[in-house]
Amino acid sequence: MSVRTPALEAGALAGLGYLGSVPTTALRSLAVSVRRVPARCAGAKTVIRRRVDRALMTEPFVVVGGDAAGLSAASKCKREDPDREVVVFERGEWISYAHCGTPYYVKGEVEELTDLLSLRPEDVEERGIDLRRNHEVVSLDSDEDVVTVDGPDGRFEQPFDDLLVATGARATAGPIDGHDLDGVFTLHGLDDAAAMRAFLAEPDAVDPVAVDASYVDRERVRHNAALQPPESVAIVGGGYVGVEMAEALSAHDLSVHLFQRPEHLLPPFGEAVAEAIEEHLAEQGVELHLGASVGFLAGEERVEAVEYDGASLDVEMAVVGVGIEPNVGLVGGGGVELGATGAIVNDAYGRTSRNSVYAAGDCAEALNVVTGEPDWVPLGLTANRAGRAIGSTVAGSPEPVGGIAGTAAVKAFELEAARTGLLDEDRARDAGFDPVSRTITAGSRSGYYPGAEETTVVLVADRDSGRLLGGSIVGKDRAAIRIDTVATALEAGLTVDELMRTDLAYAPPFSPVWDPVLVAAKVLEGELGG
Repeated sequence: MSVRTPALEAGALAGLGYLGSVPTTALRSLAVSVRRVPARCAGAKTVIRRRVDRALMTEPFVVVGGDAAGLSAASKCKREDPDREVVVFERGEWISYAHCGTPYYVKGEVEELTDLLSLRPEDVEERGIDLRRNHEVVSLDSDEDVVTVDGPDGRFEQPFDDLLVATGARATAGPIDGHDLDGVFTLHGLDDAAAMRAFLAEPDAVDPVAVDASYVDRERVRHNAALQPPESVAIVGGGYVGVEMAEALSAHDLSVHLFQRPEHLLPPFGEAVAEAIEEHLAEQGVELHLGASVGFLAGEERVEAVEYDGASLDVEMAVVGVGIEPNVGLVGGGGVELGATGAIVNDAYGRTSRNSVYAAGDCAEALNVVTGEPDWVPLGLTANRAGRAIGSTVAGSPEPVGGIAGTAAVKAFELEAARTGLLDEDRARDAGFDPVSRTITAGSRSGYYPGAEETTVVLVADRDSGRLLGGSIVGKDRAAIRIDTVATALEAGLTVDELMRTDLAYAPPFSPVWDPVLVAAKVLEGELGG
């Protein structure tokens, strides 16, 4: 005997397009049921949901965070489902900007601050997206599908049908006293970059009114522009920001001191890359303080010294870049599960432990393609790709957010480096592998062709299966982009032997007959017994 309910009858009618005589209570029941349909049934779900939405006027797709993941999702959803209401809340003024470009703005290579914007507010609004800047979402009730928002006109509640949490990450100042002194900066936004560049200029040489963005923090720019520019700087932290800022600040003729608590810079890149970067930075006049623990920044109103390991160094500026952490405060009381990484747990489609709540970008985990386990590697492509996929899924065309290999690149003066996958052998063992690695140095082009440079490649593989686990590259001539070959091999699950037999392009201006990546694969395959 079949059981018929108002919701089931409404669902059948919705699938046929007949909703005119369906009671509102049945429609509401159906709307709740449809939200719980698995992503694999999203095609049927969308047909019903769209028709129910139009009959019932259900709540919008709400996005928290107006940067890479958030606006990618909002834009994709609106393109796929133009009738869907999409609301984006951004707590600040800035949206959709290239954070990775900020060191080059500080350096002066990027002339205008607005050159770093991917989208302007008017661009978003032209797409039919309801963008609300200066609106901070302060709490989430995932049982009632509603968020609480603080805006310019006070606090209010916003219901949603689907929610994307794209709150990003926040800079970690660390337990360093003195981080609030004048002359001390983190670099985690365009206001930070504008203030830093003003600080580096001669007093009053920067006109805050002339800064090319109407929503820049002009008071902060004005304050820093009035200060005497520094002659020396302490950079605390030897990760991406620390290395890139060493180059940027050297361009302003500062005496640059780079402090790193571990014994090497750029730990995720491995020892071979770190040693090459360290040697090159020293050649460029950067003074390295490796294995040094910074205790505090000293000064009255402005930073005057950095205190470390019982020693003191006079400086007039400090940049603190000791890391970032997932910005997950919003979901803390909302019943959304956090993973061991501290970021939000989600599935292959970006859905969290709450069915109507998604997460993407620097606040969310992603599946590591090498280990098969959740991981947290906050990078730009990961955020953009996951946001776009979630926007498509919410609009009714399910798309996986994709896995990650932790592929990243960094530039230090004339040297470039990149990494992907598992390089740390202890971590590889923890993941169940028996790692073996080899390091080679080969030419970047045919030896007789001008511009050839030495390129160092490290590859790591599993001894038992021969599967490639990771790699790193460092050199001066198009070294970083070569990592994409290794990343593609990881995504495909190739063995070292299969990578070695990959048909890569050859011409003297671009590569020797055996590309450095293939040379490394040959050497590692020999070690594996091939």
